[in-house]
Amino acid sequence: MEVTGYKQGARPERTASALLLLTILTAFGGSAPARAQATAQQPVDSASKPVATAPIAQTEVDKLVWATVIALEQANRTGNYSVLRDLGAPSFQANNSSATLGGIFAALRNQRFDLSNALIVSPVYERPPAIQGDSLRAKGIFPLRPTAIGFDLVFQNVGGEWRLLGLYIAPLVRAATKR
Repeated sequence: MEVTGYKQGARPERTASALLLLTILTAFGGSAPARAQATAQQPVDSASKPVATAPIAQTEVDKLVWATVIALEQANRTGNYSVLRDLGAPSFQANNSSATLGGIFAALRNQRFDLSNALIVSPVYERPPAIQGDSLRAKGIFPLRPTAIGFDLVFQNVGGEWRLLGLYIAPLVRAATKR
């Protein structure tokens, strides 16, 4: 199901606060909405074969998405980003201190936008979550009214466990329809 009809909600422009995508998304055919830092990954070689990964159940993807949104909600409420950082893959942790994450998400935190509402609806994916190599990307929205929550999350398989590699979470408002 394609997600349309939403735009980013009112938030200070030019801040990377609600936008943190720490992975090379070109491997997924897209580009990062904003990049705080680059990860220490090898470039994808078109001649190399992707690593075979077992498919992941939809409920598992949903749980990863919900857990990440709630981890960010709790970090924003407490001002303590250490748990969010600790949920990350090694390269995410290496590139982001708790203080760095606090600065990145300051604008979203200052808006006091309640991300916990994501728990009351199922995520709607822009396209089916995809595994490529050792990464899983899930992009979509939580269709809440009046303000939906947009997300673009990337996880890395680390020792058989999906760990956060990059995230983008932002409030979205329904775009006005033309009559």
